[in-house]
Amino acid sequence: MKKDIHPEYRPVVFQDISSDFSFLTRSTVQTGETIKWEDGKEYPLVKVEISSASHPFYTGKQRVLSSGGRVDQFRRRYGAMAKGGKG
Repeated sequence: MKKDIHPEYRPVVFQDISSDFSFLTRSTVQTGETIKWEDGKEYPLVKVEISSASHPFYTGKQRVLSSGGRVDQFRRRYGAMAKGGKG
C-alpha cells in the first residue's frame, strides 16, 4: 500500500434528529460539533435526518407526506404563473 493516501478513521457519533437515536462508529467525516458519549468521552457529532431508527423500510411504518402527487402539487403551485397569472 502507498503511504499517506488513505484517510484516517476515528470514532464519530451519528445522531438521528428525527428519532433521537445515536450510534458510535468509525468515520472520516469532518464536523465542528462534539457530544459526550455514554462512556464519558467526547466524540465528534454528525446530525442526520434519517437512519435505520426512523426510515420506513426498517421501522415498517409508512408516513403519508401528502395525498396529492408531485405533478399535481407543481401544477397547483405554479400553474397560474404558467398561464400568465400571478402566483
